[in-house]
Amino acid sequence: MSKVPIIEGTFLLERMPGKGGWTYLKLPGVSSDYRGKFGSVKVSGTIDDYELVNYGLMPIRNGGLFLPIKAEIRKKTGKKEGDNVYITLYADAENLPMATPEDLLLCLQDEPEAYQAYQSCTETERKAFLDWIGEANQDEIRVKRIVQTIDMLLNK
Repeated sequence: MSKVPIIEGTFLLERMPGKGGWTYLKLPGVSSDYRGKFGSVKVSGTIDDYELVNYGLMPIRNGGLFLPIKAEIRKKTGKKEGDNVYITLYADAENLPMATPEDLLLCLQDEPEAYQAYQSCTETERKAFLDWIGEANQDEIRVKRIVQTIDMLLNK
Protein backbone atom coordinates (compact mmCIF):
# COMPACT_ATOMS: atom_id res chain seq x y z
CA MET A 1 0.00 0.00 0.00
CA SER A 2 1.06 3.58 -0.51
CA LYS A 3 2.01 5.54 2.60
CA VAL A 4 -0.33 8.44 1.89
CA PRO A 5 -4.09 7.75 1.89
CA ILE A 6 -5.91 8.66 -1.31
CA ILE A 7 -9.13 9.12 0.70
CA GLU A 8 -9.41 9.82 4.41
CA GLY A 9 -12.18 11.30 6.49
CA THR A 10 -15.62 10.89 8.02
CA PHE A 11 -18.45 9.92 5.68
CA LEU A 12 -22.19 9.25 6.03
CA LEU A 13 -23.58 5.76 5.43
CA GLU A 14 -26.48 5.99 2.98
CA ARG A 15 -28.96 3.40 1.73
CA MET A 16 -30.69 3.04 -1.61
CA PRO A 17 -34.48 3.04 -1.14
CA GLY A 18 -36.52 -0.11 -1.63
CA LYS A 19 -36.22 -3.76 -0.72
CA GLY A 20 -32.67 -5.03 -1.14
CA GLY A 21 -31.28 -1.48 -1.43
CA TRP A 22 -27.52 -1.26 -0.92
CA THR A 23 -25.88 0.55 1.96
CA TYR A 24 -23.02 2.63 0.61
CA LEU A 25 -20.73 5.62 0.97
CA LYS A 26 -20.30 8.43 -1.55
CA LEU A 27 -16.62 9.33 -1.66
CA PRO A 28 -14.75 12.13 -3.42
CA GLY A 29 -13.05 11.39 -6.72
CA VAL A 30 -9.36 10.63 -6.94
CA SER A 31 -6.69 11.32 -9.53
CA SER A 32 -7.15 9.47 -12.81
CA ASP A 33 -3.69 7.96 -12.14
CA TYR A 34 -5.38 5.58 -9.69
CA ARG A 35 -8.33 4.62 -11.88
CA GLY A 36 -8.55 1.29 -13.62
CA LYS A 37 -10.95 -0.01 -16.23
CA PHE A 38 -14.21 1.93 -16.42
CA GLY A 39 -12.99 4.35 -13.73
CA SER A 40 -12.89 1.81 -10.88
CA VAL A 41 -10.29 2.13 -8.13
CA LYS A 42 -8.83 -0.81 -6.15
CA VAL A 43 -8.07 0.11 -2.55
CA SER A 44 -7.17 -1.32 0.83
CA GLY A 45 -7.57 0.39 4.18
CA THR A 46 -10.07 0.67 7.01
CA ILE A 47 -13.68 1.58 7.75
CA ASP A 48 -13.56 2.47 11.43
CA ASP A 49 -11.59 -0.57 12.71
CA TYR A 50 -12.67 -2.97 9.96
CA GLU A 51 -9.88 -3.81 7.49
CA LEU A 52 -10.58 -3.74 3.75
CA VAL A 53 -8.26 -5.59 1.38
CA ASN A 54 -8.38 -5.21 -2.41
CA TYR A 55 -11.80 -3.56 -2.34
CA GLY A 56 -13.31 -1.97 -5.43
CA LEU A 57 -14.64 1.58 -5.58
CA MET A 58 -17.02 2.27 -8.46
CA PRO A 59 -17.30 5.59 -10.29
CA ILE A 60 -20.48 7.68 -10.10
CA ARG A 61 -21.68 10.41 -12.46
CA ASN A 62 -20.43 13.41 -10.49
CA GLY A 63 -16.82 12.18 -10.68
CA GLY A 64 -16.94 10.75 -7.19
CA LEU A 65 -16.74 7.15 -6.09
CA PHE A 66 -19.25 4.69 -4.67
CA LEU A 67 -18.25 2.23 -1.93
CA PRO A 68 -20.83 -0.50 -1.19
CA ILE A 69 -20.80 -1.51 2.48
CA LYS A 70 -21.59 -5.20 3.00
CA ALA A 71 -23.75 -6.42 5.90
CA GLU A 72 -20.68 -8.10 7.44
CA ILE A 73 -18.91 -4.72 7.65
CA ARG A 74 -21.98 -3.00 9.12
CA LYS A 75 -22.36 -5.74 11.75
CA LYS A 76 -18.70 -5.70 12.79
CA THR A 77 -18.56 -1.89 13.00
CA GLY A 78 -22.03 -1.62 14.58
CA LYS A 79 -23.00 1.00 11.98
CA LYS A 80 -26.19 1.49 9.95
CA GLU A 81 -27.72 3.95 7.51
CA GLY A 82 -27.38 7.50 8.83
CA ASP A 83 -24.25 6.78 10.90
CA ASN A 84 -20.85 8.27 10.17
CA VAL A 85 -17.79 6.10 9.61
CA TYR A 86 -14.12 7.03 9.45
CA ILE A 87 -12.45 5.90 6.24
CA THR A 88 -8.76 5.57 5.42
CA LEU A 89 -8.11 4.16 1.94
CA TYR A 90 -4.85 3.52 0.12
CA ALA A 91 -4.42 2.72 -3.56
CA ASP A 92 -3.44 -0.89 -4.06
CA ALA A 93 0.08 -1.26 -5.44
CA GLU A 94 -1.08 -2.06 -8.96
CA ASN A 95 -2.91 1.28 -9.09
CA LEU A 96 -0.10 3.51 -7.91
CA PRO A 97 1.23 5.98 -10.44
CA MET A 98 4.38 4.60 -12.06
CA ALA A 99 7.68 6.24 -11.32
CA THR A 100 9.69 7.18 -14.38
CA PRO A 101 13.21 5.70 -14.20
CA GLU A 102 15.93 8.28 -13.65
CA ASP A 103 17.81 7.48 -16.88
CA LEU A 104 14.68 8.00 -19.00
CA LEU A 105 13.75 11.13 -17.04
CA LEU A 106 17.18 12.68 -17.65
CA CYS A 107 16.88 12.02 -21.40
CA LEU A 108 13.36 13.44 -21.48
CA GLN A 109 14.54 16.58 -19.70
CA ASP A 110 17.16 17.07 -22.44
CA GLU A 111 14.36 16.96 -25.04
CA PRO A 112 11.57 19.30 -23.83
CA GLU A 113 9.25 18.37 -26.73
CA ALA A 114 9.61 14.67 -25.96
CA TYR A 115 9.06 15.39 -22.28
CA GLN A 116 5.81 17.26 -23.07
CA ALA A 117 4.68 14.40 -25.33
CA TYR A 118 5.46 11.90 -22.55
CA GLN A 119 3.49 13.95 -20.02
CA SER A 120 0.50 13.98 -22.38
CA CYS A 121 0.55 10.17 -22.73
CA THR A 122 -2.08 8.13 -20.94
CA GLU A 123 -1.01 5.95 -18.02
CA THR A 124 -1.38 2.92 -20.31
CA GLU A 125 0.92 4.43 -22.94
CA ARG A 126 3.51 5.34 -20.30
CA LYS A 127 3.33 1.83 -18.86
CA ALA A 128 3.94 0.36 -22.32
CA PHE A 129 7.08 2.52 -22.75
CA LEU A 130 8.34 1.71 -19.23
CA ASP A 131 7.68 -2.01 -19.57
CA TRP A 132 9.45 -2.14 -22.93
CA ILE A 133 12.48 -0.26 -21.61
CA GLY A 134 12.48 -2.27 -18.37
CA GLU A 135 12.47 -5.61 -20.21
CA ALA A 136 15.89 -4.89 -21.71
CA ASN A 137 18.34 -7.42 -20.28
CA GLN A 138 21.48 -5.44 -21.16
CA ASP A 139 22.43 -1.81 -20.60
CA GLU A 140 23.19 -1.39 -24.30
CA ILE A 141 19.67 -2.52 -25.26
CA ARG A 142 18.11 -0.35 -22.55
CA VAL A 143 19.92 2.75 -23.88
CA LYS A 144 18.83 1.92 -27.43
CA ARG A 145 15.21 1.58 -26.29
CA ILE A 146 15.33 4.90 -24.43
CA VAL A 147 16.61 6.59 -27.60
CA GLN A 148 13.86 4.92 -29.64
CA THR A 149 11.26 6.03 -27.08
CA ILE A 150 12.47 9.64 -27.32
CA ASP A 151 12.28 9.43 -31.14
CA MET A 152 8.74 8.01 -30.99
CA LEU A 153 7.67 10.78 -28.62
CA LEU A 154 9.18 13.47 -30.85
CA ASN A 155 7.27 12.08 -33.84
CA LYS A 156 3.98 11.70 -31.97
